[in-house]
Amino acid sequence: MEANGTAGKMGLEGDSDLQFLLIGGVLLKIRSNSWKKSRFFRLQEDCKTIWHESQRLFKKNQSFSVDDIDSVRMGRQSEGLNKHTHPNDEERCFSIIFKGRKRNLDLMACSNDEAKQWVNGLNKIINNLRNLSRQQKSEHWIINCMRKADKNADNKMTLKELKHFLRQINVECDDTYAEDIFKKCDKSNSGTLEGAEIEHFYDLLTHREEIDVIYGNYAHTEGQMSANDLLDFLLNEQREQATMNDALKLIEKHEIDETAKQKKHMTKDGFLMYLHTEDGSILNPAHKRVYQDMSQPLNHYYISSSHNTYLMEDQLRGPSSTEAYIKALMKSCRCVELDCWDGANGEPVIYHGYTLTSKVLFRDVIKAVKEYAFKTSDYPVILSLENHCSVEQQKLMAHHMVAILGDALVTKPLGNTVPASFPSPEELKGKFIIKGKRMNKLEAAFTNNNTVEEDTVSEEDEAADCTENGQKTKSKKSKMKLAKELSDLVVYCKSVHFSGFEHAKDNQAFYEMSSFKESKAFNLADTSANAFMHHNMDKLSRIYPAGSRTDSSNYNPVPMWNVGCQIVALNFQTPHKEMHINQGRFLPNGFCGYILKPEFQRSLSSQFNPNTPTEGPWGKKKVFHVMIISAQQLPKINKDKHNSIVDPLVRVEIHGVPADNASKETHYINNNGFNPMWNESFQFSIHVPELTMVRFVVEDYDATSQNDLVGQYCLPLTSIHNGYRHVPLLTKRGDVICSAGLFVHLMVLDAA
Repeated sequence: MEANGTAGKMGLEGDSDLQFLLIGGVLLKIRSNSWKKSRFFRLQEDCKTIWHESQRLFKKNQSFSVDDIDSVRMGRQSEGLNKHTHPNDEERCFSIIFKGRKRNLDLMACSNDEAKQWVNGLNKIINNLRNLSRQQKSEHWIINCMRKADKNADNKMTLKELKHFLRQINVECDDTYAEDIFKKCDKSNSGTLEGAEIEHFYDLLTHREEIDVIYGNYAHTEGQMSANDLLDFLLNEQREQATMNDALKLIEKHEIDETAKQKKHMTKDGFLMYLHTEDGSILNPAHKRVYQDMSQPLNHYYISSSHNTYLMEDQLRGPSSTEAYIKALMKSCRCVELDCWDGANGEPVIYHGYTLTSKVLFRDVIKAVKEYAFKTSDYPVILSLENHCSVEQQKLMAHHMVAILGDALVTKPLGNTVPASFPSPEELKGKFIIKGKRMNKLEAAFTNNNTVEEDTVSEEDEAADCTENGQKTKSKKSKMKLAKELSDLVVYCKSVHFSGFEHAKDNQAFYEMSSFKESKAFNLADTSANAFMHHNMDKLSRIYPAGSRTDSSNYNPVPMWNVGCQIVALNFQTPHKEMHINQGRFLPNGFCGYILKPEFQRSLSSQFNPNTPTEGPWGKKKVFHVMIISAQQLPKINKDKHNSIVDPLVRVEIHGVPADNASKETHYINNNGFNPMWNESFQFSIHVPELTMVRFVVEDYDATSQNDLVGQYCLPLTSIHNGYRHVPLLTKRGDVICSAGLFVHLMVLDAA
């Protein structure tokens, strides 16, 4: 059975949960209280596709790829299941969460045990597919395309089927080329390819000339790489501080030929396997885990931050949802925003005030945040409250946070004395910090004479936000009543109005922080960069998008990081360049949501100014050499058009201090998304390496309209691994494109 072969490759042969999925079963599909339908679901024999029946007139049978699944949640953990099912059915429910904007699939099994088997089986397949090397994913993808091209399923391939297959894998070729490759493989002259002939065709198709050249330059021992040859490659090409022991470990880890492994040799296939794994990736493997010092004060870190987190779409009429918080937290966002207003039945709600966006209960958001805050990162989460509630509903907000978050909620300073600086992310692991208005100084937390039940405080921050959103509501000098219960929960992030750097220096405590709309922040970064940076050395700053961005677009976060701003809040739901850069910024350090700022942004004696970066203690000037060699298995952009093939080009973008910003691109290649080759070299001068982001962009060239994005990848220059590297490609929304990637040569060198 084909499924057993596929399962074996995935290490799941004979697994009871997998066998259960292959047999399939009936699940209740739930969309609302009135829409609950029984549907049959089954895992296909390729172990990569879920088939399910449908009652749609023209789509009786439907399927989706396991690669499209982001996660599987056990229980009533989606907004839909929470609303439309009974708590007694908790253990029968589960949700399939898709990447991108595809609607969640909310399901209920016939029994608790069946629900567990579905969830366990799906998670095993997802984890195994994600753990495959890019080389293995590539093989799976090609074989699957070959199977689809074999229309009559006779395990043979005609010339017509071969042409169809080539178009499927994003290669357009003339009839002569297709006929030549077909004849070369059809050794039996039968007019079809089968068995060994198909294997020969596969070998011709996947042959990588550039790998032949690189491997040939170092394979000096019986036509193979000895451990010594491999060590020479690591030292000379990859510029790694490698030893003979490192070379032997790579052979043991990646070599697939047992005879070669016994000789301590690496074959070309083993070499390609090495290049396709984490060891050959552009991202320094040491940076995939938490490697930075996490014991510095909280304000010494860039913090992954979201603006109006509750919104799924635009700022005026889109839906508000707990799902938006879950998605942000699962991307290691560590500061989420809660826009709080009085709701019906005395229950506070979250929505974008004075707009048509939908509302979500405050308590439901706190429950979701509690459940998902620390699944991808253990480091603290800041709940940024924009409070527009009456005193009574503020008291309920405080009650919900204390009751739901429990001991994880920071309600008083750490230690027994009045603090003089922030605690560290390490000290705050697993904790929630509230940002909002506070009646008094933090010192009051250490006295017992604070008996005021409510007080009036300035509403500048909140009023400013409302005005920014195009609504003239209250003046910036307006006042609001604040409940003591809510005020007391604000410990390390007290919101205050910004009155200038000198005023802040003399009058603002370290825990008092200001929020800046983007226009104000960018102006300060342009005119008072060094002062802004010094302000951020002992205080936190939060930046948020202009209210005019009703489409939920984003500003460029890089200039804000350049002056040391920590909470640079972006609209996480909008997948464009700004979010790609944000994702890249927080990719290293274990994707934990915290990145330690460079030392020159933390030292009180620093004279650094990003607008005039002369050489100094902020890093010796570098030269970044990039050679774009080739790409592999780029996805089709227009899958609906049978003959649509991409014309790829690659752009390398540098985002950092103004003097470093640059962009260079290759020529485009006609009709080849499968294995295009450029061999084009670029060079970039870098003044401040520690603030430099590198973004690779692959586009489908179009002479008459804007190019379409094929894939992208972004990371800090300081996390780049020198040498020959494969670059994974991500979709517009930041999901990995299986089997697709770039092959490049990179070198970051000291400038002469």
